[in-house]
Amino acid sequence: MKVVVLADTHAPRRWKSCPPGVAEYLPGADLILHAGDACVAGVLDELAAYAPVHAVKGNNDGPDITAPETLELDLDGLRVGMIHDSGPAKGRLSRMRRRFPEAGLVVFGHSHVPLDEDDDGLRIFNPGSPTDRRRQPRGTLGLLRIEHGSLLEARIVPVT
Repeated sequence: MKVVVLADTHAPRRWKSCPPGVAEYLPGADLILHAGDACVAGVLDELAAYAPVHAVKGNNDGPDITAPETLELDLDGLRVGMIHDSGPAKGRLSRMRRRFPEAGLVVFGHSHVPLDEDDDGLRIFNPGSPTDRRRQPRGTLGLLRIEHGSLLEARIVPVT
């Protein structure tokens, strides 16, 4: 299963339409995860033209975003938790383990800082932002490859 992971696209201020650097990774995706702050539903609709989309609501999302605050998914046997704001960096892994006790992977956003970290059976993954890089050198997204309950690959990819 090929999964594209996005967060913090911040339309329409930052995302006018799907950026070419993002669009090149969408064909062939089995699923797209958006970890909040799409800001307008049109982003999710645009992504849904490529693959099914699962999203959580971010702190900047407008009323037309009807996503839940958190989400738990089974992706080919891998339990995945999603949340927009995972809180401060200190204690994040243990906090996410408590919040999603069954998950092997937690996807989040909010900071715009890409992160791929694991400890004792839990991996936390923030794809960064493809459109609002803040203090990061490049805009980014995430790519996951999941098979038979295992996360075989997780990459953060520059798109700007």
